[in-house]
Amino acid sequence: MSRAINFGFSVAPVDAIGTPDEQLYQEVIHDCAFGKQLGYESAWFFEHHFTDYFPTPSPLLFMAHIAARVPHLGLGTCVLVSPWYHPIRFAEEISMLSLLADAPLHIGIGRGTAKLEYDAWGLDQEQARERWIEAIDVTRLAHSGEPFQYQGNFLSMQRKVKMRPDARRDRIHLHGAIGSPQSAGVIGEMGLSPLVVANFPLPIQQNVLDTWSQAARARGGNPDAMRRTIMIQAYVGDTDEDARQIVKTHVPQFFALQARHYEADRHFYKDIKGYEQFEKFFGNLKKMADPDQMDSWIDLQLCGTAENCAKQLQRYVDIGFDSFIVHVATYGVPRAVRHHLLARFAREVAPAFDAKFGRKTAAG
Repeated sequence: MSRAINFGFSVAPVDAIGTPDEQLYQEVIHDCAFGKQLGYESAWFFEHHFTDYFPTPSPLLFMAHIAARVPHLGLGTCVLVSPWYHPIRFAEEISMLSLLADAPLHIGIGRGTAKLEYDAWGLDQEQARERWIEAIDVTRLAHSGEPFQYQGNFLSMQRKVKMRPDARRDRIHLHGAIGSPQSAGVIGEMGLSPLVVANFPLPIQQNVLDTWSQAARARGGNPDAMRRTIMIQAYVGDTDEDARQIVKTHVPQFFALQARHYEADRHFYKDIKGYEQFEKFFGNLKKMADPDQMDSWIDLQLCGTAENCAKQLQRYVDIGFDSFIVHVATYGVPRAVRHHLLARFAREVAPAFDAKFGRKTAAG
């Protein structure tokens, strides 16, 4: 039986370089309203701190605002970095949002990767996975509706309590970030839906989904009933060459920013237990800032004419993905370009996979 395909879109405080933060946040509101008008199911927020790299220290606060400004738009995170939160407050704020929002919440949870952010928070990055697991365990207990108490390595509750407010559990869907193929099994063992980025060739992505599915099934879950989400850049042009030129005009500055945020030149990650696999990836970021070095990465995205973007998308559907976050909100990309790309994808590519897009129109 074929699976329903869902389309969301990423939102972030981005626009022309040098735009003040207050205006950058207004851009997010404009993007959410525009994406909803186009027919996208959900808007997905990032969490980052201290630099120009998606400066959104509180996605949940932003999502509560959008829930009021843009009703009936699903909201997601890619991702909340749970080791940076007190686990009980983490669960409470998600519960509050489930009452304030009127659409599904797709809560992507990850452990974070930037040493800069861990250092500023004063946390040991090698404890990230254990803190991440505790936050998920506490969230599930707190959202059960029953009194709970938790004893872990980082949280030791001295009293059993019942969380208030009581969560709208039917609205909350938990997703686990898979930042490297090695973590796919962990996400499956935790019973979380997978959330990945289109940074690996299709055979590796297929292995990620297979590994996740096997681990989820082994714990007694039903992976066939769970969403499989991938965030992917989408650039539709009149010709394949036009689309590639849009990427090479706007995305290199985004890779250069990532290289700065993750301090790629300092080679931290090879010496951080649990993060060794990121050393090579972050080491490639500066190379990717060169438009002449981007072609192999572009081939992993959706880039070209609408017809070719649909063919590329079908490859991901064929290996098991059924939920796509269309990612055009990158550093330095102005609103006119973001909205043009979101509109072209919604009008020219998405209708072949989700019929509701054929009934939506929007100016732009």
